[in-house]
Amino acid sequence: MLDDFFARALIAGVGVALAAGPLGCFIVWRRMAYFGDTMSHSALLGVALGFALAIDLTIGVVIITTLAALLLVAMQRAPWLSMDTLLGIMAHSTLSIGLIAVSLMAWLRIDLMAYLFGDILAVGRGELVWIYVSAGGVLAVLAAVWRPLLAVTVHEDLARAEGVPAGAVRLVFMLLIAVVIAFAMKVVGILLITSLLIIPAAAARRAARTPEQMAVLAALIGAVAVVLGLYGSLHWDLPSGPAIVTAAALLFLASLIPLPRMAR
Repeated sequence: MLDDFFARALIAGVGVALAAGPLGCFIVWRRMAYFGDTMSHSALLGVALGFALAIDLTIGVVIITTLAALLLVAMQRAPWLSMDTLLGIMAHSTLSIGLIAVSLMAWLRIDLMAYLFGDILAVGRGELVWIYVSAGGVLAVLAAVWRPLLAVTVHEDLARAEGVPAGAVRLVFMLLIAVVIAFAMKVVGILLITSLLIIPAAAARRAARTPEQMAVLAALIGAVAVVLGLYGSLHWDLPSGPAIVTAAALLFLASLIPLPRMAR
């Protein structure tokens, strides 16, 4: 019989994967992998904000990641700076500022490795409830904005001409990413969150015929990666967060294997 902490870790990881997979599809379609990476790196600054203001760390993470996303959108229009350069600057700057901010809090004693690479085996019952409530909320909102978000993703100018509020839809999308980063932090850590968003979606791409199929497959592949990674972590004494991401990467490599053609 599995230990209680391991069972909680499995349930928590699957909950995160079910929300991260469909959302990750839009990150892949919109070619925003580095954008998501920048938001996730800024999460440590949100952790520092949470400790400094004595508020829930999740709220601090959502605040900072949302501000980082809004700042990126505002600076996209700068003609003198390419987007990839801007993302690189913000990703590493926010992570470094977060590390400095935490180190300056002399009264604080935290395990930075747990925030950077996750500590899924320490998930408690309260955190488990928070993960599933948040994941359910993310999926409900994503379902509500699915068609307008898909329209903006395919062709933003055409979507605007058809009356889709592209700016509002983009804002909702960024808020969803911020929330997923906040509750996925415990599972795979700040440095690896983006992997759980994009790798299952990329692995599902070849097998899916419709966007909806890809979203479902991405969620399932993410859940399988969590299960395989945690069991690998248990049997080979590996760090759980990196083990989950490695399992997802192996599933992605498996998705690249050419499928045999059916005989007619």
